[in-house]
Amino acid sequence: MIKVLCIDDEAEIRSLLVEELHDAGLETIEACNGREGLDKILTTWPDIVICDVSMPVMTGHEMLAEIQLNHPEFSNTPIIMLTAMTDRENMLAGLHGGADDYLTKPVDLDLLMAKISGCIMRLENNRKMGRGL
Repeated sequence: MIKVLCIDDEAEIRSLLVEELHDAGLETIEACNGREGLDKILTTWPDIVICDVSMPVMTGHEMLAEIQLNHPEFSNTPIIMLTAMTDRENMLAGLHGGADDYLTKPVDLDLLMAKISGCIMRLENNRKMGRGL
C-alpha cells in the first residue's frame, strides 16, 4: 500500500488531506511541522510527501534543504508542496530546492489527487523496472 506523509501545522487542513487520502485507499502518516515531518520521513519511509511551506519549528523549504543535503536516500521521494503564498519566487525556490510540484491553498483536492495518482504511477513503473525509489 502506498504511504503518504502529510505535513501541515494547520490541523483542519491536515485532517482534510488525511481523510481524502484514506478515502482513496492510501495509508497516511501525519506531522505538524517540518522537524516532525523530517523525523517521520527518516523513520517511516513514506512513498509520497505532501508538505506545507510556512510552518513553525522548520519550514517546508528548510526540510527540503535538509533532505537534499543530509539524506540523499530520500531525494527521489516525490514531494508536493502546499502554500498560501502564490508568488512566483516562492514556488521557484521550492522547485529548485527539490520539490516535485506546488499547489496553492485552498487546496483543490481533485488536482491534488490527480498529482498523487501521477506520483503513484511513476513509483509503480520504477518498481517494475527494478529502480525502486
